[in-house]
Amino acid sequence: MTTEIAIPSLLGVAPVCVFLWSLLYVDSYKLVRLSRILQLLAAGSVAAALSYLINKRILDVALVERHMLTRFAAPAVEELLKIIPVLLLMRTKRIGFVIDVAICGFAVGAGFAVVENVYYLSAVSGRGVPFWIVRGFGTAVMHGGTTAIAAMVTRMLMQRRDSSSVALAAPGLFLAFTIHALFNQFLLSPLVSAVAVIVVLPPLLVMVFALSERHLQAWLGTGFDLDAGLLKAIRSGDFGSSRPGRYLQSLREHFDGPVVADMLCYLRLYSELSLRAKGILMLRESGLPVPRDAETSSKIAELQYLRSVIGPTGQLAIAPLLHRSEQDLWQLELLDTSP
Repeated sequence: MTTEIAIPSLLGVAPVCVFLWSLLYVDSYKLVRLSRILQLLAAGSVAAALSYLINKRILDVALVERHMLTRFAAPAVEELLKIIPVLLLMRTKRIGFVIDVAICGFAVGAGFAVVENVYYLSAVSGRGVPFWIVRGFGTAVMHGGTTAIAAMVTRMLMQRRDSSSVALAAPGLFLAFTIHALFNQFLLSPLVSAVAVIVVLPPLLVMVFALSERHLQAWLGTGFDLDAGLLKAIRSGDFGSSRPGRYLQSLREHFDGPVVADMLCYLRLYSELSLRAKGILMLRESGLPVPRDAETSSKIAELQYLRSVIGPTGQLAIAPLLHRSEQDLWQLELLDTSP
């Protein structure tokens, strides 16, 4: 590979990849698996290809002029396509915290940026080092950063509203579009814009990481106590006299005895798995190895069976005993992918 190709390739691809690796490195809980990162990079690549086709079609049918496409239409199309893979993960409870949402969002943006810069590498020749510095440190990191920001805002709104509605993605998408569109207005010189991206986005993501880690630590503490308390009451032999036990007995008026018994089994099993998941996170935070638990997979299968037996109405009836949130539901995904 000649120097004329090697330097632009390195400048166009390396910065965003290094920044993505940095996010993975500072995540003390290691919530996002490498396989998922690779999937999201591929999803970002697909989003880049679709964006190219859609933007080209917009120009072909003369819906807008090229400068309007660059400044407004393209940012809207690209940000919408980039956020879709992360929304799918959130909707299916595959990611639970702002930390891993940020990493996943940046991974999609990184995949998008790499494909876009590879395209520019083949389509634009003779550009000097300053051009590729702007493309690599400015545009590429901007793509990752805007998707990460949109994903984080969406996740925080979902947590606050206790909802997985995709409508809650609108504020984050608008913020990402605004940043992207302002970047494309060329109000500053391209080099100054690239410097601004590097100066603003990384500290912003680090700040959100710190806030999210504190939230995660608080959730681990309160959640661990609640799960341990419920499990202790179930195993005490005097569960019926406890407040959860009395609530469960009151459900006999609405459900058959065997179903109520399955509910009790469900509560016990869910509490055991919940404690296991929180223990895994605590070990990861401390940098300790996670011991393999051969029984976890069978317990998850049993839990899924009990869920089907209890039915949706039964799950709603015992929900107050589980204190379930989006993070709690995500725990099963963590257990499914841990040693």
